[in-house]
Amino acid sequence: MCIGIPMRVISNGDFVAECERHGVISSVSLMLVGPQAAGTYLLTHLGSAIRVLDPVEARAIDDALAGLAEAVEGRSFESLFADLVSREPELPPHLRSE
Repeated sequence: MCIGIPMRVISNGDFVAECERHGVISSVSLMLVGPQAAGTYLLTHLGSAIRVLDPVEARAIDDALAGLAEAVEGRSFESLFADLVSREPELPPHLRSE
């Protein structure tokens, strides 16, 4: 399983950006997404940006990662999955009998 980490661009170049997550700054390759403006959120994996995110999606992913860490530690995590807890489960379209 691969995990993508959301990060925010703080300074950029054509091929590499300095990105931040929780106070940690890392260099991230922009080869797959092209140059990005400061403030843009990116989904990163192994030092490469793989997709541009909007701030809401970046927050949802960050909350899900925090929720997993809380669950592993045996702490309450439901509030970090509010978008899932507050709705009924749905089958994917290809499994629905409509």
